[in-house]
Amino acid sequence: MGPAFSKPLAARETPIPGVVLFDLPVHGDNRGWFKENWQRAKMTAAGLADFGPVQNNISFNETAGTTRGIHAEPWDKFISIATGRVFGAWVDLREGPSFGAVFTAELDPSTAIFIPRGVGNAFQTLEDGTAYTYLVNDHWSADAQDQYVFLNLADETAAIDWPIPLADAELSEKDRNHPRLADVAPLAPRRTLVVGADGQLGKALRIALAGHPSVEFAGRAELDLLGGALDDARPWASYDTIINAAAYTAVDAAETPEGRAAAWAVNVAGVAALARVANAHRLTLVHISSDYVFDGSRELHDEAEPVSPLGVYGQTKAAGDALVATVPRNYILRTSWVIGEGNNFVRTMAGLAGRGISPSVVDDQIGRLTFTEDIAAAILHLLGTGAPFGTYNVTNDGDAQSWAEIAADVYALCGRDRADVTGVSTETYFAGKEAAPRPLRSTLDLTKLKATGFAPASSADRLSAYVAALTTA
Repeated sequence: MGPAFSKPLAARETPIPGVVLFDLPVHGDNRGWFKENWQRAKMTAAGLADFGPVQNNISFNETAGTTRGIHAEPWDKFISIATGRVFGAWVDLREGPSFGAVFTAELDPSTAIFIPRGVGNAFQTLEDGTAYTYLVNDHWSADAQDQYVFLNLADETAAIDWPIPLADAELSEKDRNHPRLADVAPLAPRRTLVVGADGQLGKALRIALAGHPSVEFAGRAELDLLGGALDDARPWASYDTIINAAAYTAVDAAETPEGRAAAWAVNVAGVAALARVANAHRLTLVHISSDYVFDGSRELHDEAEPVSPLGVYGQTKAAGDALVATVPRNYILRTSWVIGEGNNFVRTMAGLAGRGISPSVVDDQIGRLTFTEDIAAAILHLLGTGAPFGTYNVTNDGDAQSWAEIAADVYALCGRDRADVTGVSTETYFAGKEAAPRPLRSTLDLTKLKATGFAPASSADRLSAYVAALTTA
């Protein structure tokens, strides 16, 4: 029985998450048949993720009844039949709630199936001279075999109804001896790497992701973004996501010759290295941006506003954003006035209040605080919900304030008089000092972020809790 001719290209969901069965158009006449086994534009339009195939393998099977599997490999596969027919069986061997789910289907040259990493693949030929083809998105290597997961073809839990009984089929001895489902160690999900894990945001991410088995944290000592060996620094095919919390943030020092070089190295060259890795391995890259990419001439900045940085720090952040935007799977989180564990404005003001000092604080720069725990929560929300990729403004919610107003709030929370804080203009405050230009309006529009279902916490509530923790420590 030959393939069905002229079926329209169509995708069909299956009981196993991520496994998609395709009807393929096959064009035939008296000479034989022709098909497009893989056509990127048409198949991605039909709903298949562009999984980046790099290698094509063919399994030729001499006789009907040849049975191979059940093997789960650490890469994605697009499977089709070149000639003949097979009974295919797939078992989810990934860690998670669908572990053990089974799907079977008969394949001929007019059908194909996409199998995600970790789903066990097996087939039994129904005709002599059957050729089974695999298009995969990672190169085979001996090391990769350590990540294979196997299941016995006769497993009673999967209970696959083979058309030709296994006792009468052609099997390898190795396939006969694979473990039963109860003895299978599921394939763990791809890993997430947090870069810059020792900074303010990195520390918040360590707390938010504490105990998560698939997350790794790397500070500067564990991962050198500028060493030139990033491509081989990790087995990147085992990762799914990089969260980049590393940055050069010394705004004023960035205006010096040494600081300018350091800012461009970390915020641009380092980001370029991460973007290159993410592009090469189809990873999601999460990156933290800044209100300093704007000149502050607008009352409210949305994600579509063209960048217009005033100083070196802002220029490097804008350049880094442009590099991350070349990664198809990217989240750029634009923040302002970040507060977390470590030296920051709120901690400084609380310290001054405790020492009885009455400071002068800038009152013509307007924006919102962003607490690192909320940046971490926003990252996990975007990743966890599969929100559309792109740029999102992420700050705490509430009324925009000046630095002087925030300082007065801190003083009041510390039991001091708000009037102990005196407001001054940016020009007056920095008169005679070497300082970077700063945007006067840094308030970021949160509409896009809220549309994903994320509700940023109130800046006032976060500030109160933060100061209370400082004063009771």
